[in-house]
Amino acid sequence: MKEKDYDLSTPTDNGNGKSQVRALVVTGVFLAVSIGTYAANELYIYLSAYLWFGFIYGMCLQYGRFCFSSAFRDLFAVGVPRMVVGIMIATVLFSLTACFVTATGMSAFHAAPAGIHSVIAGLIFGFGMVFSGGCAAGSLYKTGEGNMSAALVVLSISVTQAVLADVGGWFNQLVPRSWHASALAKGLPEVLTPGDGWMDQYLAGHVWNQPKVYFAGMLGLTNESVAGAFVGNFLLGVVIPALTLLAIVYVVWSRKGFLKKWKREGKRPGPRAELAGFWSMVMSSKRTAIAGLFLGIACGLHMFVMMGLRTKFGIQNAGEILMAIGQDYGLSVRGTVFDPGYWYVTTQEAQWVGWVFNKLGWNNMHNIYFGLENGIPNPLFNPADWMSVSLIGGAAVMALLHNEFKWKKPTFELAVWAVIGGFFMGVGSRLGLGCNIGAFFVRTANGDASGWLFCLGLIGGAYVGVRFFKWWTERKMAKAMALEPILQA
Repeated sequence: MKEKDYDLSTPTDNGNGKSQVRALVVTGVFLAVSIGTYAANELYIYLSAYLWFGFIYGMCLQYGRFCFSSAFRDLFAVGVPRMVVGIMIATVLFSLTACFVTATGMSAFHAAPAGIHSVIAGLIFGFGMVFSGGCAAGSLYKTGEGNMSAALVVLSISVTQAVLADVGGWFNQLVPRSWHASALAKGLPEVLTPGDGWMDQYLAGHVWNQPKVYFAGMLGLTNESVAGAFVGNFLLGVVIPALTLLAIVYVVWSRKGFLKKWKREGKRPGPRAELAGFWSMVMSSKRTAIAGLFLGIACGLHMFVMMGLRTKFGIQNAGEILMAIGQDYGLSVRGTVFDPGYWYVTTQEAQWVGWVFNKLGWNNMHNIYFGLENGIPNPLFNPADWMSVSLIGGAAVMALLHNEFKWKKPTFELAVWAVIGGFFMGVGSRLGLGCNIGAFFVRTANGDASGWLFCLGLIGGAYVGVRFFKWWTERKMAKAMALEPILQA
């Protein structure tokens, strides 16, 4: 479905003058936050590291128009593989840097349980991201461009997750007895209620019982060994699947058109033509390819830097940082907060809404999701929140520099789709323990097999979503054509 936004801005100045000044102002604000907080306490540099990597992610995403929703929509609707190619480039580059980080013992990554739940979660998430017109990360960077429809998506994802994390009652009836029994058998802290709340029973009673699978382990290698990291996780876990996926995309969507052009130029078909066609597809958008290159490298460096800071300060989790600076409200029962050590999106979105709910009187820290590990720290001091806010800021800076920043008010229809799509993505994120970034991009790049399972569902959900919108658009057009004679009478 084609987006229709109302432009609330005045014409910009072709990237010069005011837009550049505004970009400098936004950058200056984040710089002032970093310098000011560090002057108050050097421990704030830990939060600033998240801030500046988020800023880089935002710039890269906006520059390359990086969005998983756009990738599958363009591919399935109009046969344009540009964004899919960019995503694969970013994944391969991230995996390469992640292997170096892992092999040096500087990785904070831990694999997620792999099972059919990952596929189902990806299916729901993929369906929702097509509805909303943007994935989790894409909605953040589009918010930085001034797109208020994208901001609604972020809000919908956030609220949905916060509610699902603590809802019980009737929803408990949907939980199999085996999940209930398994959750109670885990011996979790008494302040938690793993027998009440479908999310707790789903996590403790089902997800935690699933195996964690690294591609290195499939070859009988350790994850931290050079062979395990580069042969298992990188070559087997990323390069081969990525090349296979790109080969399928080339054969189905790009090959026919390229070979026609090749023959018109009087060249003979053969292996050389196929390689040229494949390379042409990969380089169809240099802007996207460049963004993927820098995005992949930055993601790997992010992991290295965060582990380095943990070593420097002698900590395992940002909760220790928050306690040291006097911000211990909202820590989990283990004294921790969500601190992945790498790029993530949806958990911090749930946290800030959970914090608001808690301040309004909702006792929502007795569950596993918030209470056991993640907590609900003040968003002003939550390192993961700093990352998401700065991602929006980085995207705004890049948009201003390219004269692409415009305040956009969505139509009522787009607002409805944004809320619905955000709801489905919120559900998918919690079922899959992450979004297109945390559940696919990061996991896949680090050799976690669950990432490809989530991707499988993601592709299926996106395809169904695209087909739905094709039907919806045709239905609207048919109605409009049927009403036209009546309106003209």
